[in-house]
Amino acid sequence: MSEELHLPSSVSKINIDGKDVFLVGTAHVSKESVEDVKTVIQAVQPESVCIELCHARYKVMTDKEAWRKMNIFKIIKDKKAMFLLAQLVVSSFYRKLGEKLGIQPGAEMLEAIKQAAQVNAKIVLADRDIEITIKRVWGYLGFWNKLKMLMGMMMSIMVGEEINEEMVEKLKRGDELENALAEFAKKFPEIKHRLIDERDIYLSQKIRNAPGQKVVAVIGAGHIPGITENVKTEQSVEQLIETPPPSVWGEIFKWGIPIAFVAILVYGFWQKGLEDLLKSLKIWCLVTGGFSAAGAAIAFGHPLSILTAFIAAPIMTLHPLLATGWFAGLTEAYIRKPTVDDFEKLPESISTMKGFWKNHVTRILLVVAFSNIGAMIGSWTAGGWLIKRIAE
Repeated sequence: MSEELHLPSSVSKINIDGKDVFLVGTAHVSKESVEDVKTVIQAVQPESVCIELCHARYKVMTDKEAWRKMNIFKIIKDKKAMFLLAQLVVSSFYRKLGEKLGIQPGAEMLEAIKQAAQVNAKIVLADRDIEITIKRVWGYLGFWNKLKMLMGMMMSIMVGEEINEEMVEKLKRGDELENALAEFAKKFPEIKHRLIDERDIYLSQKIRNAPGQKVVAVIGAGHIPGITENVKTEQSVEQLIETPPPSVWGEIFKWGIPIAFVAILVYGFWQKGLEDLLKSLKIWCLVTGGFSAAGAAIAFGHPLSILTAFIAAPIMTLHPLLATGWFAGLTEAYIRKPTVDDFEKLPESISTMKGFWKNHVTRILLVVAFSNIGAMIGSWTAGGWLIKRIAE
């Protein structure tokens, strides 16, 4: 690193075929990181500034009207409700931290954009599309890890009072961060690989190919070791932007439930006649419908949304290509149409658990998620009950 520039300790300098790359390791809710970004860009005067944002996140961060332009009906119909909910849960975590520390989440990225404009540097959106990342994380997870991840995401809304600026700054130190990532890798190796390792490679290649002889990259400190390792070598990122194919077991499970249910009905009718068939249908309808309706109720859905979940679940759990939550969510969105105020207050609402349930936008997403989860639990419960009846 060039001593005459007097760059902060958070900066690493790498030379790639005559190009000087300055990696600024940041914490996403750190005042010091904002100052580091400003200092480095003004001192280096780079031709390019790479930031750890994709186009979607950049648009949300820089376009104040982005939330207002959201079409909740289209999101549900395009099967993106769960992805949006996941993004909002992560955003809520950083926003809650930011409120505790008195700084806007992503302020260092906004500062990088501002400073790049001042020195006439090209902005390079270096991160992989967040939707692709979520799909790859979710698609390659086993069933139980999906449940763990879902529960962890919901719990992350609640941030303990012990979090303070000192703890955040500790994460900027390489050894502290590597220890944290090592623990994370032990518990969720699949998530760590897709969420961190793959993005290390993607980010490194975007930085490597950024135009100009001097490049500043504003990157979360957790990615610095991986980027340093990968940036010196040209690598293809084509495989990293592919969405995962449906798993074999997922397809078997998806089609297996309706096939097994029909087989149980036929067997019961053959053995005991129409009365047993009707009893099996009653069990399936009441259990799947009841659990799904309970999920919609937990989300504080409208009574008609709860009723929709109850009616739709017995049918949708048997249809491999449809989901109960879509119908319950669309009903909720139609009856309780989000207002402009709901969209404008969305960033503020996701700061608290109460806000998630109170804002019409997030409540619709919760209705989708919880009715789906309820229907899934109901189908297992009802299926186990029916199998037990056959065994007896």
